[in-house]
Amino acid sequence: MDAEAFPSGDEFLASMQTRQPDCVVLDLHMPTTNGFDVLSRLAQSGMQVPVLIITGHDTPESRARSLAGGAAMYLLKPVDDVTLLDAIAAAIASAET
Repeated sequence: MDAEAFPSGDEFLASMQTRQPDCVVLDLHMPTTNGFDVLSRLAQSGMQVPVLIITGHDTPESRARSLAGGAAMYLLKPVDDVTLLDAIAAAIASAET
């Protein structure tokens, strides 16, 4: 897998003008534009890309908001490598069907 990291949600969203990833791993707590805002803007764009939410600040409201906003999965930090890679593979496979 090729992965690319972005310092902010805004920079990630700007990159979407020229590419579409197979999957997005999105933290809810980021500088400037938070994960909820990024998830919402992805949904508004009509782009069909699976999004995995990761967070270290789990609440029932965050989980419900993430899943209602279109997230394919909601994972809690710390996420071990195998769990994350399995979740990415499952999200990509689901998006392809």
